[in-house]
Amino acid sequence: MHEVAPELIGATLLVDGVGGRIVEVEAYEQEDPASHGYRGRTERNASMFGPPGHAYVYRSYGIHWCLNLVCEEEGTANAVLIRALEPTFGLDPMRERRGLDDPRLLCAGPGRLCQALGITREHDSLPLDEPPFELRAREALPEVATGPRVGITKAAEKPWRYVEAGSRFLSRALRPA
Repeated sequence: MHEVAPELIGATLLVDGVGGRIVEVEAYEQEDPASHGYRGRTERNASMFGPPGHAYVYRSYGIHWCLNLVCEEEGTANAVLIRALEPTFGLDPMRERRGLDDPRLLCAGPGRLCQALGITREHDSLPLDEPPFELRAREALPEVATGPRVGITKAAEKPWRYVEAGSRFLSRALRPA
């Protein structure tokens, strides 16, 4: 999982042709008290337990959808939360879905990102290498920085947030670990 997370920075994620470059992710492992898999498998988190290369989509605070990439063998609940994209494909549908024009705010945060890309619970457990998803390897090696995760209360100090250094599209500025 900690190999996968930094490798995702700079990769392109599309859903039905809409998306962009991944600029921010957070890693969550099963033994992590902030992870949905920490207390074991449930109906809600079942897709987090595998197989790898599939989506784990959940509702946050009953409001926002969040997209994770499952990245361990079946039975182990390790995943990477996609926190932000630099929007590069399908800006018009993103603007319409989000009701705003500023490209920096279209996909800056996991809830905004899912709204902009039209991701819902229907995408849960779908493979990331088949439509509607397309995940393209990065074309250049970005500078990746790490820091504490955000928006959580348990194990927030872990430096498992990976970002593209200097990106204007992050959900929040990176604070030192």
